[in-house]
Amino acid sequence: MSRVCVIGLAGTSAFLRVPRFHEGGETVHADALHVEYGGKGFNQAVAAARHGADVAFLAAVGAEDVAPMGAVLDEEGIAHRLVVKPGRSAYAAILTDPSGETHVTVYPGVRLDVADVDAFEREVTSASILLLTNEVPEAVNVRAVELASRHGVKVIFNPAPSRPLPESIVRDAWLFTPNAFETAGLEANRNVVETRGAEGCFIREKQQLVPAVKVGPVVDTTGAGDTFNGVLAAELASGSDLERACAAANAAAGESVTHRYVLPSIPRRV
Repeated sequence: MSRVCVIGLAGTSAFLRVPRFHEGGETVHADALHVEYGGKGFNQAVAAARHGADVAFLAAVGAEDVAPMGAVLDEEGIAHRLVVKPGRSAYAAILTDPSGETHVTVYPGVRLDVADVDAFEREVTSASILLLTNEVPEAVNVRAVELASRHGVKVIFNPAPSRPLPESIVRDAWLFTPNAFETAGLEANRNVVETRGAEGCFIREKQQLVPAVKVGPVVDTTGAGDTFNGVLAAELASGSDLERACAAANAAAGESVTHRYVLPSIPRRV
């Protein structure tokens, strides 16, 4: 079985379905509320596991979330280390309008540190792919990339949310997966797969667009990027070439937007 290691954010996601997004100081009433565990790292770990990868996941959480979140990860078959920190876990409020578009506000909550990555070294160095995002402190990512590079582990870096990247990550990460708003600092890199929503994704090195799969009505785009990245990592860890991995990731992301919320929308490999 292919092995994927994910270091990222884990917390609670609250979904509010609204008739329209706010204008100015307007109050808008939601007509539905749904709460689940999430975060980019959490979602990507689930997506990779449901696509058949053997997944190890590292995140920081508040004490109240260790048992229930661990139970969810256990159910998904994900090996995990949830590092308890003083304070509250991450929290995201996600507004979704009738077209499926979203507005997201995130409280980052408790944070990992470099010592946590060092304690996770065995999981990092035994993986085929290490998947990272910008939802953890920069020093955590720098250390994780350093460990992966030392042991020949390929790093997929999803630069979301967008922020300037340190030179060591730009130099040593194997593949970057920004969307159109997250490419700053990567203009000269050839090792980029840019996600383009309904168009699909663009492999920069080959100057090739891998088209999206046509899907039914879009009801919720939340988590589509996480699904793409998790499935991409799982496919690449299993030995697929980049074009085939992108096609599989496009298909999974396309399927995800036809369902509400994130965990219920991430497809399982059949």
